Amino acid sequence: MANLLSVQQLDKSFGNHRVLHGVSFEVATGHIVALVGPNGAGKSTIMKAILGLIPTDGGRLTINSQPVSITSHQALKQVGALIEYPGIYPFLTGKQHLKLFANKTQRTENIDAIVAALGMGRYIDHKAKSYSLGMKQKLGIAQALVNRPKLVILDEPMNGLDPQAVKDLRDYIRQLADQGTSFLISSHILSELEKLADDVLILNHGKIVQQSSMNDLVTSGGTSYLISTTDDVAAKDHLRRAGIQLAPTEKITLRQQEGQTLNQALNILVSAKIEITDIVKVQHDLEESFLDMVNTKKEDN
Repeated sequence: MANLLSVQQLDKSFGNHRVLHGVSFEVATGHIVALVGPNGAGKSTIMKAILGLIPTDGGRLTINSQPVSITSHQALKQVGALIEYPGIYPFLTGKQHLKLFANKTQRTENIDAIVAALGMGRYIDHKAKSYSLGMKQKLGIAQALVNRPKLVILDEPMNGLDPQAVKDLRDYIRQLADQGTSFLISSHILSELEKLADDVLILNHGKIVQQSSMNDLVTSGGTSYLISTTDDVAAKDHLRRAGIQLAPTEKITLRQQEGQTLNQALNILVSAKIEITDIVKVQHDLEESFLDMVNTKKEDN
């Protein structure tokens, strides 16, 4: 599959503070890529550099094989974006905002489609000064999507949205991706990114520390089992003496290292005449995988 966005060896410093260290990744056509990381990791800096909003100190950015920089914006005609907070004029209506952003080609059709998709019909003709945070956020997203761009960059798009609006946005992004639009999305709501993204990039201290498909990242954390017994203290002691690795939690948390680990643990407990009262299978999610990755990198540094 062709790559629409290519970021190669991107470096950026603000004064003496180096924010990005040789960041490289690609976004394939029709893929939704999640960019996650702690505050200050450099996510917004990457997005601004891709949009030609800030100069870089090294590296190469291309969209559809066309270079992008602070002085080269031709490729950005194919890009829609919402970075940080949407720019809103309080005395213009929502529809007037969209008309300002929409290309003349199929302007009415595109505006009507995005208004319907994001459920903005009841207030789109009202002045933006009356909008709630969620309404303004939807308007900013609509401005990014109204021209049906090939690449969309969204920074915290779920900010201020209620659960139904989040689901509507998620469904619409998925629909556009299936039609060939590529997305780079940053959000602290990792549970939503897990439902949405095809690929994930984990950024920490200005470096990409992990990049993989979402499925591979989530499953890489493995499966855990929460085991309840009539004597958890004795059960933990028997399991550890048998060489079974347990997570450092109050409950008996068994990490499945290989196919027979659970069976071995159960046989040990049965042989020790410890009654097992419950077993719960727990699959790692994106949040756990992300925290594991970031905390591991902290320990390595």
